[in-house]
Amino acid sequence: MNPSVDRQWPAAVRALQFANFRLYFAGQAVSILGSWIQQVALSWLIYRLTGSVALLGVTTFAALLPQLIVGPLAGAWTDRHDKRRLLIIVQGLLALQALALAALTALEWIGPALIVAMSLLLGVLNAFDTPLRQSLIGSFVGHRDDLPNALALNAMLFNSGRFIGPPLAGLLLALTSEALCFALNGLSFLALLIGLLLIRIEAPQRAKGSTGTVFREGLAYVWGNQPIRLLILTLAMVNLTASSYAVLLPVFARDIFGGDAQTLGWLWGAAGCGAFLSTLYLATRQALPGLVGIVLVGAVLGAAALLAFAASTTVALALVAMAVLGFAISVGNVGVNMLLQSLAPEQLRGRVVSFFTSTRFGFDAIGGLLAGLLAARIGAPLTLALEGGVLLLFCVWLLTRRRVLREQVRDDLQEQAGR
Repeated sequence: MNPSVDRQWPAAVRALQFANFRLYFAGQAVSILGSWIQQVALSWLIYRLTGSVALLGVTTFAALLPQLIVGPLAGAWTDRHDKRRLLIIVQGLLALQALALAALTALEWIGPALIVAMSLLLGVLNAFDTPLRQSLIGSFVGHRDDLPNALALNAMLFNSGRFIGPPLAGLLLALTSEALCFALNGLSFLALLIGLLLIRIEAPQRAKGSTGTVFREGLAYVWGNQPIRLLILTLAMVNLTASSYAVLLPVFARDIFGGDAQTLGWLWGAAGCGAFLSTLYLATRQALPGLVGIVLVGAVLGAAALLAFAASTTVALALVAMAVLGFAISVGNVGVNMLLQSLAPEQLRGRVVSFFTSTRFGFDAIGGLLAGLLAARIGAPLTLALEGGVLLLFCVWLLTRRRVLREQVRDDLQEQAGR
């Protein structure tokens, strides 16, 4: 037996039997916690300095837009190179970005223009980082059957960081400053860098041809495959509407509920708790065609939770709505990712992942920008209620396609298994 594999791991965490994935998992756990601390601290810094809801939307837009524009091309470009080496470089640059943000904040040189510029830089780096990490996970586990579980565990890390990081950020902000939060995030990247340096894998096969040719090949596959096209459309709608709540949380925390940074942290944490529970559930799923129904139910739950949160007048009710919303968004995002990576041929996985990440974060960016601008005119509660209604209408249409989509996914998965 391969010494890097331990077959005694329970089924729900079976991907951890691989030593390479354990190294990645440990490093990523620390890195994600730091990233969530920075995200909450930056959101609070913007609202503390400017009180501008629109700037919250613009900053989120700047941080996520590169995923939509650069992401697909980044996926094609990285498919032509050594992905592990590229990921090490990108992680180092992300650490430098966080430390630079910490220094600018500590020296009180930070302002709206610099915040947007630093967010844009972060977005460009993440446009390379996210598809690199996602597409390498298959190399860390070694067996295609264990890939869905590895993706669910990776999402569990993200959501546990989302659960722990925001309340911790709220505590740190109450005791120290935004600059310290940014500095801690910069240091947290060292954990994943060390893990990546220790990992030993064979370099995945590189795509041949120019970046343009490789990109067009991936686009043709995604557009020509009906199940993948419909899954990506669902992903776009969920993130355009439901995920936009994040931009408006500081408004609800301070203006609607009369709270402070700790209130913001608890709201973030409630969403993270729901998202974490969703990944615990998804980690136990082995029948992939059944994920189609789960993704659709998640979209319906997301619409209902948006409407409930928009109508909340107490923190207690808002926390419950946030937990349901976090569960719903995560089920949709992670479920779609599990399906896409399982459906995609090995040689196209990097490009399919890049389309997933560009849709996931790009439409999150557009939704955040629209939510911020709309809330400045009609208020945050009415904005979220409107978006919840739009998502609900989409769900009604999507449910009419459920049976056809499930059958197509089952047939495609059987075809992949037979290759």
